Amino acid sequence: MKALKLISVAVGTAIVATGCGGNSGSGDDSLVVYSTRSENLNEAVIPNFEKETGIKVQLISAGTGEVVTRVESERNNPQGDVLWAADITMLHDKTDLFEEYVSPEDEYMMEGFKNTTGYFSPAFSDPTVFIVNTDLAGDLVIDSFQDLLNPELKGRIAFGDPVNSSSAFQSLVAMLYAAGEGDPMSDQAWSFVEEFLGNLDGKVQGSSGQVHRGVADGEYVVGLTWEDPVIHYMQSGAAVDVVFPEEGVVYPGQSIQIIKDAQNIDNAKKFIDYVLSEEVQNRTGQELTVRPLREGVTMADYMTPQEDIKLFEEYDEMFIIENTDDITARYVDVLERSMD
Repeated sequence: MKALKLISVAVGTAIVATGCGGNSGSGDDSLVVYSTRSENLNEAVIPNFEKETGIKVQLISAGTGEVVTRVESERNNPQGDVLWAADITMLHDKTDLFEEYVSPEDEYMMEGFKNTTGYFSPAFSDPTVFIVNTDLAGDLVIDSFQDLLNPELKGRIAFGDPVNSSSAFQSLVAMLYAAGEGDPMSDQAWSFVEEFLGNLDGKVQGSSGQVHRGVADGEYVVGLTWEDPVIHYMQSGAAVDVVFPEEGVVYPGQSIQIIKDAQNIDNAKKFIDYVLSEEVQNRTGQELTVRPLREGVTMADYMTPQEDIKLFEEYDEMFIIENTDDITARYVDVLERSMD
């Protein structure tokens, strides 16, 4: 992608391992989880899972592209048991990497977020939003995708790589639906993407984490990211705000899947059952900044009410799945032209 012209703040998030030592073959009481979920969510789920089951978890945390690449590279000798990352739009063509499993808890999940493939179990959702640095924004209006074309924001927008980042891909999809007035493949939609990339001034982040950190740290005025980290920054007192673009948001179901030929498949099934359970879904909905996908879960008061979030009526997950490769290829082409 004309790498010499592309300014990438970093090539990705380093893989971080925590928990017990060893690998997935270390015994019947072991489990290795590859996760791209937030530290808060990992800490809310995994220690309690260990206490309740006696299973020792080794957590490997990294970006989506990195953990998926790791699973692919280890396909002949799996070192992990669970991939807790991404959603069906990014993993639909990789079912050969996973075991079929539908949790008995699946029947209690919301319509539209059930395991219909046999492989991917949606657990939480994190809508696409803007993170805005309120100190830097000043009087600038940043309520919509159209506002991102403001010349005053040139070089001051944080955006990830949709080819490797699930959050950046979903943000790109939201942008396409917004600019294309419901048609993400229209020339109008892609013309907007070209203008938007021009306003990035060549700055594309190497990982999704760098997007929200860059805004929170004052390097950028606005970033395109998930809701979860923005709320966390707000609770920590950072000068940021969460903005749901007035055109609409994408509401993907982030899933959990068992790695093909995992050495601890039974423990992996227990983990999925646990994450989808009423106890965990209710507790995370009340205490954290993610949106559980189980029916009847009550969200915390500090979260934006669901009825106040506008979704794209035209959004078609299956269409996006079928056109993921075309979308990413077209993005790369537009990005290259924006660098000329």
